[in-house]
Amino acid sequence: MKPAVAILAAGASERLGRCKALVDLGGRSALERLIESARAGGAARIAVVAGFHGPEIAAALAGAVDGKSLLFLDHPGWRAGRMGSLAVAARAFGGAALVVAPIDVPLVGAQVFRDLFAGWERAGNPPRGWLAPRWGARGRHGHPVLLGAELAAEACRLEPDRPLRELRERASPLLEVPVEDAAILDDLDTPEDWRALQARLGGP
Repeated sequence: MKPAVAILAAGASERLGRCKALVDLGGRSALERLIESARAGGAARIAVVAGFHGPEIAAALAGAVDGKSLLFLDHPGWRAGRMGSLAVAARAFGGAALVVAPIDVPLVGAQVFRDLFAGWERAGNPPRGWLAPRWGARGRHGHPVLLGAELAAEACRLEPDRPLRELRERASPLLEVPVEDAAILDDLDTPEDWRALQARLGGP
């Protein structure tokens, strides 16, 4: 079974000052872009994990959530940290490998998802594997990353405030796949970041 995709969008977006998932990027929201890229890249199951801005995100997804190909997962404990958000997705998908796609990295294209899925299949779907995309001659790694089913399930046993790098430290094997999309290195965190992404898309 192809890995599921977990879009992590539970934070308060305090530095940005607005809901990060719903900011406009070239006429579409960050969340719309990420969902569309995942689907075009071959994802059959996608979950959006929301927290602070849950009602806004749920309203934006109204009519699109079907409980199968697209799930909306409300995470009341979002304040504890990103590991807790990942655990919510891991439970929802019941032991599947997971592509972890933070909303902070909204412009990754469909080809990145294709490359991750293909690289994962070549590696034999390792249950405790960690696959990261790598861009550029210096080999910089970015997001989204793909976690094996057993590794993703460990998020349910860790404290929700633990950083995701703890899962990387528990992974075996550690894998990478080269991509040609520098957007894997983006970080939508501040108004300046948003303006820079808008400028790349030709916006004001």
